[in-house]
Amino acid sequence: MGLFGDGPLQPQIDHAAGFAGAVGTPPASFLDLGAGGGLPGLVLGVYWPDARMILLDASARRCEVLRRAVEEAGWEYRARVVHDRAERAGRDPGLRGSQVLVVARSFGAPAVLAECAAPLLHPDGLLVVSEPPSVPPDSGKEDLPVAHADRWPVAGLAQLGLAPDGFVRGVFGYQRLRQERLCPERFPRRDGVPAKKPLF
Repeated sequence: MGLFGDGPLQPQIDHAAGFAGAVGTPPASFLDLGAGGGLPGLVLGVYWPDARMILLDASARRCEVLRRAVEEAGWEYRARVVHDRAERAGRDPGLRGSQVLVVARSFGAPAVLAECAAPLLHPDGLLVVSEPPSVPPDSGKEDLPVAHADRWPVAGLAQLGLAPDGFVRGVFGYQRLRQERLCPERFPRRDGVPAKKPLF
């Protein structure tokens, strides 16, 4: 259906599964921001059979595919598909500050993703982002970098209550960001503004 781009599907499934290792302890619930065709959300649903999940996407077509997948998996009792823009979801009283974990793959530029994800997290919540292949690996030292400062500047993240929480490098790379405090009420800004006027 053209939802996963070119190339074989198995490496994309492996990439989605890598989120589980980057997160660590299975969460009670999570939200997949820009869930698309279900990567990583549906794959993580298999890895974390007891977790409740919200699959959020702005495309009606993709949401319909996700709903069918949820029904076929028999996950209606634990999975909710939300058709909405991330900016609006972040201002929804039912979603704002509600998540212990938000995951994102191919959502957008770091500043846009951070501004859309932070309002959804409650304090001490975790955002885990798949990094593109162009992000260089660490220097080979035992200690992994806290963050790629050019992509995730500490001062920029602090505006949203976020802070770097480690970079996990395996076959794929994943940036962890911790919500240290509730995101300020002024975020997210209006639909489209995070992309037009990024914070960093």
